[in-house]
Amino acid sequence: MLIPQIAKTFTQRLLQNGLADAATAAVESLDIHIVKEEVRHGRRVVLKMHHELSEQICDSANLYFGLADIPIRFFSKVADWQRWEIDCFRMLNEPEFTASPDGVNTVCADKVPGESLWNHMKHGTLVRAMLEAAGRELRRAHSFHSSYFRGPWSHGDASMPNFIYDSASGKIRLIDFELAHDRSLSARVRHADDVLVFLLDMIGIVPARQWLPFAICFLDAYGDQRVTDELERLLVIPGGLARIWWNVRINFARTAKVNRRLEQLRRVLQLLRIQRVPARRARHKRLPSTSCQTTSPGMPSASSRTREMRERASAVSPGMPSKLPTTR
Repeated sequence: MLIPQIAKTFTQRLLQNGLADAATAAVESLDIHIVKEEVRHGRRVVLKMHHELSEQICDSANLYFGLADIPIRFFSKVADWQRWEIDCFRMLNEPEFTASPDGVNTVCADKVPGESLWNHMKHGTLVRAMLEAAGRELRRAHSFHSSYFRGPWSHGDASMPNFIYDSASGKIRLIDFELAHDRSLSARVRHADDVLVFLLDMIGIVPARQWLPFAICFLDAYGDQRVTDELERLLVIPGGLARIWWNVRINFARTAKVNRRLEQLRRVLQLLRIQRVPARRARHKRLPSTSCQTTSPGMPSASSRTREMRERASAVSPGMPSKLPTTR
């Protein structure tokens, strides 16, 4: 939960102590909502409320994100956040579950059944079936059109706590839509960033023997090669101000460990990409079919060419007499 004293001094520290403190304050101020659960009309719901300091915190955090070249933003205006949170939840989870405004600064959403993949990972119960469900659901979510992006939708914070796995149905539900990608980014870059955020949650926590199998399992289930190719470019530890947010994303894992695992994944993705090239070249070397060629006036059709070839094969040689010699 947000510590009020930290929030009250956020802007002062930003102005007085420079960008390093601004970045640190952004990390400290991630929890910008008050969240609680209730039962209404026999349904369990989650209430998320913007508190009085949320707008100030979001503006300051967005300044840090911009200066650090991090492609996400908070919705600082409560009306914008409320609309985005409700629209995303409904788009992905209706008709089973829905969300609605509850006053001017609160969202009331049905509590989706299950447990987050983050909790499963921390408790050692994360299995491939869960990762496959997560990959499929993220791909499905990315297929929706968003008027905000004027193109395919993206989450902006596709971390494992926001993937809720229902063991009864084997389905994943996405929740918590507080962040959004910069709209200037292409859909492929935004989607690759969502995939990266999910993988970074695992990179410092799952055992070494599970890292690559789990990562590849998730990517295979997601199943978009263009996004995977873009992801390969993002598997690099950043420097400068962006390093602070990166450390949050990797849960402050050791740099050497993270770098080693990133390199392992890069090598696998490069190998898979190289293996796809000969297959494409082989397809390009196939001889064109005569039945697929365009024709022009005077060009014989396939049937007339076939007929001519048969006639030539059965014709006698020009030097051979047409009749056998007669004897007297």
